[in-house]
Amino acid sequence: MVNSNSNSNETGDDEIKVFHLNLPAQREDIEKLELGSAVYLNGIVYTAREGVYKRVLDEGMDLPVDLKSISNVNFHCSPAAALDGKGGYNVGAVTATASFRFSKWIPRWIEKTGCRILIGKGGMPAEDYKKVLAPGGAIYLTTVGYGTGALLGRGIKQVREVHWLDDLGIAQAMWLFEVENFGPFIVESDLEGNSLFAQHAEVINQGIEKLYAGLKPPALHRYGETDNRRNEVM
Repeated sequence: MVNSNSNSNETGDDEIKVFHLNLPAQREDIEKLELGSAVYLNGIVYTAREGVYKRVLDEGMDLPVDLKSISNVNFHCSPAAALDGKGGYNVGAVTATASFRFSKWIPRWIEKTGCRILIGKGGMPAEDYKKVLAPGGAIYLTTVGYGTGALLGRGIKQVREVHWLDDLGIAQAMWLFEVENFGPFIVESDLEGNSLFAQHAEVINQGIEKLYAGLKPPALHRYGETDNRRNEVM
């Protein structure tokens, strides 16, 4: 079930719709989410990124838990977790990581697990929205700017399970969180394959060359850097 309301800014000129989504997310609820609106989640959210993807999808290992019966929301993040002295964990913050790095695994992950919501930062490659996420009935939620990890951590009520922690470490292990009012996240894509980032990138890129006009090549280079702005990932 999804509930929504609108919040006005101080001037009253614009409104941001706010949705509260119960998990596992149902298609009819996901369909109601609008690009640019805010979302808070209630239920079970799990983490899976390259360490988990390699094990399950590339190496053929079984999932340690039946995700299809528990959760369909995958958060690309690194939790700041520590033992609580009672056999469990305290999670003070969760920091989102860049989802586009995992693009090659997402089609198989959606098919295998029934994932319907991906959460992270930076979005996905533009073509993935219409060719991968939308056909798979999935959308993307993005975190709100930087420095919100502690705010998100407040929405984690407890760690339900953690798998492969000893082998993969805190960042790469699969964590299952029980969450309440977990957010805010911004709806970055919808079931039609529309992307908020892609739409605004078109506007921003129109003036990007003027922004860099006349600048000299950088004096210092790290491996993989380029002074050709069209070749940058972000």
